[in-house]
Amino acid sequence: MRNIFLFIRVYFTFIFFLFLMGLSFYLLFSYNRYHNAIYSTVAGEITGKINKQVNDVEYYFHLKQTNDSLVKANEILYSKLKENYEIADTANKIAIDTIRVDSIKAQKKYLYMQAKVVRNSVSQPNNYIVLHRGSQQGIHADMGVIGINNAVIGTVMEVSKNYSVIMSLLHEQSNLSARLLKSGETGTIVWDGADPKILILKDVSKTVKVTVGDSVVTSGFSDKFPPGLMVGVVSKIISEKTSSNYVVSIRASANFENLQYAYIIDNLQKEEPQQLLKKVKSK
Repeated sequence: MRNIFLFIRVYFTFIFFLFLMGLSFYLLFSYNRYHNAIYSTVAGEITGKINKQVNDVEYYFHLKQTNDSLVKANEILYSKLKENYEIADTANKIAIDTIRVDSIKAQKKYLYMQAKVVRNSVSQPNNYIVLHRGSQQGIHADMGVIGINNAVIGTVMEVSKNYSVIMSLLHEQSNLSARLLKSGETGTIVWDGADPKILILKDVSKTVKVTVGDSVVTSGFSDKFPPGLMVGVVSKIISEKTSSNYVVSIRASANFENLQYAYIIDNLQKEEPQQLLKKVKSK
């Protein structure tokens, strides 16, 4: 207490000066319209800048919650796309039993389920992705997996109760049926183990016109992926001297180095053609 009084005594003149200055500003801004308007404008601008900085900080800390809600919303939208419904090719009768249907009785074919990426690798010859969704959430082997930008990233290999392991496209044993969007020519997507941003489209005939910038999408020949999903964009065309095919270098659409969420695709109609093929092969 003694120190406080000593401080006031030493700096009394300066403190009194600040008091009189504050009182002067108060009287000036309170009873003079011009100065009051300037004060309000400056104060509003400073307050607005401070509020903006505070909002930016709050927005940053709420990004995770925002991303989670967006991914869940996209899961619902993906599953409602018209491409995910397929009506049987018959003019007589459409039998609808337990298969999920929409309001116009079109049989639902593809169901999208969002999942959080908990582990990922891109630097190994054989890379895997681990998702936080497993058998208890309806996941099983041989399901296709895409990223949040609708680009293919891999196939489900193994599942536990709450987790699933995905064979990334960045895997020496990975192969995916794909086609050039412009020409419709099909080939096989593989990875050479070099660059995680680059994939290879093999088995493209030299009779096909291929240009840099062409889009490469899923062919639809696999029961894991719907047709037309993005795989990548042609970045280089190599003519093999020993064969009649091109080797097409593709810049992958998926950002394998920054995967945070994914969508697992369930083909609800794949059992019927599989059973039919099995029956034919057994004869």
